[in-house]
Amino acid sequence: MARRERIALPRLAPPAAPEAAERPSAVRPGPPDFARARPIAGARVALSFGPPKTYEDLRAVLASDAMRMPKRLRQVATFLWQHPTEIALGTIGGVADKAGVQPSTLVRFAQTLGYSGFSDLQEVFKEYVKGVRPHDEHGRAHQRDKANDPRLHMVAGLVDASRQSLARVLDTIDPAKVAAVVGALVEADMIYLIGSKRAFPVTTYLSLAWAQLGVPNVLVDNVGSTAFGQVGCARPSDAVLAISFSPYNSVTPDLVTVAVQRGTPVVSITDSSFSPLVPHSQAWIEVIESDFGGFRSIAATVAVGMAVVVNVARLRGARQPAARDGL
Repeated sequence: MARRERIALPRLAPPAAPEAAERPSAVRPGPPDFARARPIAGARVALSFGPPKTYEDLRAVLASDAMRMPKRLRQVATFLWQHPTEIALGTIGGVADKAGVQPSTLVRFAQTLGYSGFSDLQEVFKEYVKGVRPHDEHGRAHQRDKANDPRLHMVAGLVDASRQSLARVLDTIDPAKVAAVVGALVEADMIYLIGSKRAFPVTTYLSLAWAQLGVPNVLVDNVGSTAFGQVGCARPSDAVLAISFSPYNSVTPDLVTVAVQRGTPVVSITDSSFSPLVPHSQAWIEVIESDFGGFRSIAATVAVGMAVVVNVARLRGARQPAARDGL
């Protein structure tokens, strides 16, 4: 029988050890360095200079394009923007409840901005409120006396909410933005007023005032579901004044979108830079209303709106004699 030869197969070398750079580190990471930390999903953070030190700095950061927040943190940002006093004086549980989020979301929001926690963020609001509250202490004391009568409790509360709203206007309003809104409306052949739900009484009043002052305008009232047809008549030579507040009604932004598609300039009155009206507006005025017992004031919005109405009518009236002389 023929003898079989054994063939020696080569041994396979054992797999090489991974490079040191590829080995997982056994060291647990310490507290995140905010300047280098990876932003949370949906957010783009550019705050290497550290957390905002003042309320004005914080508002500037929130209003800028430096941050792209996910839905819940955007909800917190909107609430903080509109209720600085409640942030300064409230507990984390109370603030979270009013903002409609979990306390952990407030902590996560604060850390996203570079603070160690909610308490550090709250200190910014406390410093801001210290400089604002003395202006209305006398009025508050008077309201507290009136509120002892149960028949006037609701009246006193709603009046106080309106007073807070009006006082806040001069703290936050930007003269340049007011001038830009007025300037856009002065140039318009026809002014379309868009506002629904709580904003509708305001647009109705402004439309009436302009009509009495001889300024051509259209109140988009949506009677018979004709709102989109009304806005569909707007031209590039016209202008839109839109008013909306959080929670933002979907109809008003949709109508504004139609106007923009037709090339009609849009200006707005709204309550924060998070409003869906802002990206479509050539200029916008911020008005933040306070509430009492679940009812939100419109006093400041009416005051600012009427200021726009009167200034537009005045400037249009100043131009009309010159136009007639040129005929």
